[in-house]
Amino acid sequence: MPPHKEAPHLLHPKYRPDIDGLRAVAVVSVVGFHAFPSVVRGGFIGVDIFFVISGFLISTIIFGSLGGEGFSYREFYERRIRRIFPALLPVLAATFAFGWYVLLSDEFQQVGKHLMASAGFVQNLVLWGEAGYFDTAAEAKPLLHLWSLAVEEQFYIFWPLLLGLVWRWKGPRGLMFWMSIAAALSFVLNVAGVHRHADATFYSPLPRVWELAAGALLAHAGLQRLPGTRVSGAGLRSLAGLVLIGLGLAMIQKGKAFPGWWALLPILGACLCISAGMGAWLNRMLLGSRPFVWIGLISYPLYLWHWPLLAFARIVEGGTPPLTVRIVAVAASVALAWLTYRFVEQPIRKSQGTAAVRWLVIGMLAVAAVGAIAYSRILPPRNSDPALQAIISAGSDWGYPGNMKEIAVDGQPVYRIGEGKGNVLLLGDSHVEQYGPRAIEIARTDPGRLQSLYFATRGACPPIPNLVEDRDPGCPERVQTMMRFALSPQIDTVVLGACWACYFDVGPQPPPPDVPAPDHYYLREGGMRHMLRGGDGVDRSFEALAATIKTLKAAGKKVYLVLNVPVDGDFEPKTLISGSRLKTMSAARKSPTAPVTASQQAIHDRLKQVAEQSGATVIDPMATLCTPQGQCMRTDAEGVPIYKDASHLRASYVKQFATFFDPAITQAK
Repeated sequence: MPPHKEAPHLLHPKYRPDIDGLRAVAVVSVVGFHAFPSVVRGGFIGVDIFFVISGFLISTIIFGSLGGEGFSYREFYERRIRRIFPALLPVLAATFAFGWYVLLSDEFQQVGKHLMASAGFVQNLVLWGEAGYFDTAAEAKPLLHLWSLAVEEQFYIFWPLLLGLVWRWKGPRGLMFWMSIAAALSFVLNVAGVHRHADATFYSPLPRVWELAAGALLAHAGLQRLPGTRVSGAGLRSLAGLVLIGLGLAMIQKGKAFPGWWALLPILGACLCISAGMGAWLNRMLLGSRPFVWIGLISYPLYLWHWPLLAFARIVEGGTPPLTVRIVAVAASVALAWLTYRFVEQPIRKSQGTAAVRWLVIGMLAVAAVGAIAYSRILPPRNSDPALQAIISAGSDWGYPGNMKEIAVDGQPVYRIGEGKGNVLLLGDSHVEQYGPRAIEIARTDPGRLQSLYFATRGACPPIPNLVEDRDPGCPERVQTMMRFALSPQIDTVVLGACWACYFDVGPQPPPPDVPAPDHYYLREGGMRHMLRGGDGVDRSFEALAATIKTLKAAGKKVYLVLNVPVDGDFEPKTLISGSRLKTMSAARKSPTAPVTASQQAIHDRLKQVAEQSGATVIDPMATLCTPQGQCMRTDAEGVPIYKDASHLRASYVKQFATFFDPAITQAK
C-alpha cells in the first residue's frame, strides 16, 4: 500500500436494511433450531448465512479502504472490538456467575476453560479438541455457540492480511483470482473432510473460509458495477435465494454430513439475496420490513444470549426442558438482546476516542483470568461438596487409549500394547475400549502375561459387517478393513464386543440418553435397508454376527465374544445425586445394585446361543457384576460408582476388578 501523509480511514458500505433482514432470517433459524429442534430441524444453517454476511460486509470495507486512502489495520481491529466485545462481555460474565451457582465441579471447570477460549476467540479449536464419543453433550455447554464467533475472528485476522498482500503484489486485478483460489481450496477441504474428519471440518477455520469468502467474492463483484446500475433479474435472484434457504431449513438435518455439499444451499441462497440489492421487491418489502430489520439489529446479542439460557435450562431440568420453559428462555433472550443493544452496544459504538476500546480489552482479559481461576479449581462452584465431586468424577474416569501406541493398519488408526507371542485383535465399539485400562494395568504389573494386543475399535461402531449408521459413514469401511486384518496370518485371536443392548434393544423402552439409538441403524444387504427398529434388521444382524464368527473360525482364529454389561439410566452415577441445582444438592445413599431389564437379559441369552453355535468363547461380565436374581452392581460397598455413565464401566474399577476379561488378552499359564 502506498504511503500517505494522513492516517488512512476505513470506508464503510451504504446501510442496507435488507441485509439486517437477512440477519433476522439467520438468527431466527438458529434460535428456532436450538429451542424447537423437532420443528426447525435445519435451523443451524443460520450460522452459515451469518458467515456470508460477515464476509460480504468486511470485504466491502477492506476493498473500499484499499482503493481509497489505504487500509488501517489498527482502526479495523478497533472497530471489530467495538462491534464484538460490548455484547460478548456481559454474556460471558452472566454465564460465569450462573455457572458458579448451578454447576458441579467438573462442569464449572469446563466453563472456566471455555471462558478462556471464548475470550481468546479460539473456542472452535477447544471444542474440536474436546470432540469425541465421550464428549460432554453439546446441550450442556453454555458457551458452545461461540465457536462460530471464533471462526469469524480468525478470518478477520488473516483475510485483511491476504487482501493487503495481493493488493501490493498484483493490484486490484489480482484480488478476484486469489480470493477464488482461497475459497476453492477451502471448499475442497470441506468436501474431502466432512465424512472422514467430521469434527475438524465443522470446527476448523480452514474448511469454513469458503463460506466467508463467498461473501467477499460477492462484494468484489458488486464493486465492478457502476453506482445506480440496476441489478439484472433482481427479483428472481431474491426469490431463488429465499427458496434455497428454505430448502436448506427443510432438507438439512442434524444427521447430515455438514457442511459438505449441503452447505451450498444456505451459502448460495444468502449470496443471491445479497446480490439482488435493495431494489428487489422481496428484499425491500420483506427483508427490509420493520420487523425483520428490528430483529436483525439485535441479531448479534440475541445469538449470544439465547444459547446459554437454553443450555442452563437443560442442565437445571436434567434433560430437555418443557416447552413452556423453552418459550420463556427465547422470550428472555430477545428482551436481553434488546437491552444489550440499546444500553450497551449503541453507547459504546458511538463513543469517541480510544478509552472505550482500552476498557473493553481490559474487560476481556479479566474474563480470561476469571476463567483460568475456575479452570485451575482455585475458585470452586457453590456445589462443591466432596461427596458430590466423588460421583461427578466418575464421569471423567476413562483410561482409553492411555499410553498405548498408535499405529496404522491399511490407513486405519489402531492402538497397540503388549509384547506377547500371541497377536490379539479387539474389534468393536467403546464397550471393548472400556477394558483398555485392564490391559494397561497388566502391562504395568505383569507384562509377561499380556499378549500383543491391537485395539481396532471405534465408538458406536459395532463389529458386524454392513451394520450401518448414517451419522458415521466411516464405520462400515473400518469394520471391513479390520476384518481383513483379522483374517490375515498376523492375527491369532479375535475379540468381538459391543454395547449389544444399545443396538438390539428395540422394544418400547428407549435406550439411555448417552448410548447409540437403534433408530439410526440398519443392516445393509443387497442395497436394501433392514431397520433395527420397526424392521427385521435385528434378526439379520444376529445372523451376520454368527456368520462373521464362523468365517473367523474357518480361518483358524480363536474367537471371543464379549457380552454386555447392564446398561440403563439406573447405572448412571448422577442418579445418585438428589436435590435441585437451584437449591441444595446432596449425594444420596441408594441401593448399590439395580436390576437388569428383561429385554437386555434376552439379548444376553441370545448372544450366548450365537457364540455356542458358532464356536466362540464367551466373556460374560454379568457373571461377575450380577446375582442370579438379576441384581447388578452400580456402586461398591462404600457407595462409589463403578460406572462412568449409564453404559460404561469406569477405568478405576476395570483396572482392578475386570479379571473376567483376562482370558482373552493374556497368555495361558
